Amino acid sequence: MAQSATRIRTGRAPGAPHPIGQPLAALWSMRWVAVALGIVGWFVYYPILNNFLVSTTQQDIFTGEVTQVGLENYRRLASDPVVATAMWNNTAYALLSILFQVFGAFWLAAIIEGLQSDRWRAIWRAVYFIPSAISTTVTGLLFYFIYQPQIGILDGLMTGMGLGHLSRVWLGDSTTAIYAIIAMSQWQGFGYSTLLFSVAIQKIPQELFDAARMDGAGPLRQIWAITLPMTREMTGMMIIVTVTGAFQVFNEVMVMTAGGPNNSSQVLGTWLFEQGFNQNDMGYAAAIGSLVFGVTMLCGVAQLWYTRRRRVEA
Repeated sequence: MAQSATRIRTGRAPGAPHPIGQPLAALWSMRWVAVALGIVGWFVYYPILNNFLVSTTQQDIFTGEVTQVGLENYRRLASDPVVATAMWNNTAYALLSILFQVFGAFWLAAIIEGLQSDRWRAIWRAVYFIPSAISTTVTGLLFYFIYQPQIGILDGLMTGMGLGHLSRVWLGDSTTAIYAIIAMSQWQGFGYSTLLFSVAIQKIPQELFDAARMDGAGPLRQIWAITLPMTREMTGMMIIVTVTGAFQVFNEVMVMTAGGPNNSSQVLGTWLFEQGFNQNDMGYAAAIGSLVFGVTMLCGVAQLWYTRRRRVEA
């Protein structure tokens, strides 16, 4: 009788956790989330905020002198012709990378995974992946010699095929330098994208392809009706990664042309390096970095929104 009266007065059964202890336990269980947020905040969000603060100053990295200039660096961005050239080069880099490293790699992966022999599938995956395992610096130097007008393999092959009139100084011509660099980058990254699409295709249930074949669907129809829709999330992720990488490209250009000739192959990353470390204008370099961050963020958010909308509609 006494126990019943106690339950009525306290409102909880014997052995039940005290209501005050529940919030404390929940708060203590969030400690690892707090640690993760602290690490991400310190190493990701703080540098982004600090970069914006630096972009509102004019700094001398040798003397440490700092002058507040407000948004002057951003007004300078809008009128800088090299920034416009770099934006166009990065955009061309992104569009061609999407064409080859996303859609081209998808079709190649679909063809490879359509082979009947497991051995040949493994061989072709390895063959196309090998360039991705080579350092970007080494690849850049390799193509630097391939593009040489006198001793380069490319002009030699073109001359042997009767196309010598098309030969030129590929990296020394302002109209072809950036596209020669983009071609090298596609050669190196094509196999990695193909391998990722191969993994995505392997996860598609084989029963779908068997049913399609029984209904009379050919290989192209199977790719269009089954493989492409079932790899939509991988395609969306690859577009985001490709566009982000295209606007962050640096090593390829720096190794092959360093932005020349006459700044025709400058990209935002190399122009940022030139302004920050060669011209000692760290504030303007930070403004260029903010531009890169803004462009990549907008592209990523737009692609995620589009992918999510398509998933809901499906």
